[in-house]
Amino acid sequence: MRSPQLQAAATGNDTPPMPGTRFQSTVSVHKLRRFNILILVFRFAAFCFSLAAAIFMLTNSKGSDLPGWLDFEAYRFVAVANSIVALYSLLEIGASIWEILRASTILPEIVQVWFDFGHDQVFAYVLLSANSAGATLARTLKETDTCTVSKTFCIQSDISIALGFAGFLFIGISSLLSGFRVANFIVNYSGFYL
Repeated sequence: MRSPQLQAAATGNDTPPMPGTRFQSTVSVHKLRRFNILILVFRFAAFCFSLAAAIFMLTNSKGSDLPGWLDFEAYRFVAVANSIVALYSLLEIGASIWEILRASTILPEIVQVWFDFGHDQVFAYVLLSANSAGATLARTLKETDTCTVSKTFCIQSDISIALGFAGFLFIGISSLLSGFRVANFIVNYSGFYL
């Protein structure tokens, strides 16, 4: 068995292999790339639905005498939560594209894996709670005369809440995938090997 220095000299490589590095086949690299593309697709879907939900809620004002989204605290929560998740998803899309193109993470890998998982979890719960509060208010408003006076307000609010729940679904799936990455990182101590 040769020492790393003798092995490097015999192969013509000036730098000896780092101890503890693992061999990663091209099959593993392709699987990792496909996994990252899958995460990118779900993050893009979460971005689109959250942005659409925020836009629908933010444009839901019809006049001074009719109700608007600013008049209801739950609808403000829906608008802000979806806006924040859309911004977060956009940043994560950039990080995913970076990881796909460069085959490395922006932050150190252990930090990036935990950052993605933790923030996916938090923002999934924020979206769920915001849209649940909005759905409860929408149901309450349908029992009053608010929806008979301004049907478009209630319909647009319902659309925004439904889009927000779809955004929650996709960021929830992203959270499951990033949780898989965390578990894989813990088991393998470093890297992502399928």
